[in-house]
Amino acid sequence: MNATVWRGLVQMGGLVVEGSVRGESSDVHAIFGKIAGYYDRMNIVLTLGGHSRWCREVVERAAPPAGGQLLDLATGTGAIALAAARGYPAVTVTGADFSEEMLARARTKPGADAVRWRHADAMRLPFEDESFDAITEGYLLRNVDDPAGALTEQWRVLRPGGRLVVLETCPPSGPARPVMRWGMRIIVPLLGRIVARDRSSYTYLESSTLAFQPPERIAETLSRLGFRDIGWRKRFFGTNVILWATKP
Repeated sequence: MNATVWRGLVQMGGLVVEGSVRGESSDVHAIFGKIAGYYDRMNIVLTLGGHSRWCREVVERAAPPAGGQLLDLATGTGAIALAAARGYPAVTVTGADFSEEMLARARTKPGADAVRWRHADAMRLPFEDESFDAITEGYLLRNVDDPAGALTEQWRVLRPGGRLVVLETCPPSGPARPVMRWGMRIIVPLLGRIVARDRSSYTYLESSTLAFQPPERIAETLSRLGFRDIGWRKRFFGTNVILWATKP
């Protein structure tokens, strides 16, 4: 597919998140550098322990072949990448993130030697076309200016037949929506202040989640980019979602 068509698909994606003109804004970069030291602890608290279970589910849905290559984008402190290395020891796992502070934490964890850690911008991946048999990502799309552009890069480096699996936060919907939105506006920043002594960073988490697109819109973008067999499941009262798709 030529560059003109790619640009058209990116423009059609319609997924916009606050930030600068860069793929991953300097403000977001600063936030993730700041929270690296307590990122894992807050994930456990905010999800009541569900985060590690979702990471395992993401890896299972990616199902890379033996001897294959898996790329985990926005790897953060490596939860998904390490789960992939444990679950698929015959697969080469690469964990990539734009935050050196996050990667430094990931490299200290048990089993970290089984993963190839790379500093990378999701909008300009330093990998050849069709390099990976599977791609996973955790909480990437709402933190870039151009989610459709990030997905375009993932299409580029994914081999035909490869699976993409996305873990994201999700704006609440349905009858419980008012209660969940209230809870996110109050509880998330409050826990940030109590657990991490950092209310401002988790105020960003709350606002970026509520402002982000529902999974239906992400699925539409995946379809326009050419992905097939697209599906998703919501988790944790509809505030998190796991999406998957296959490159034909």
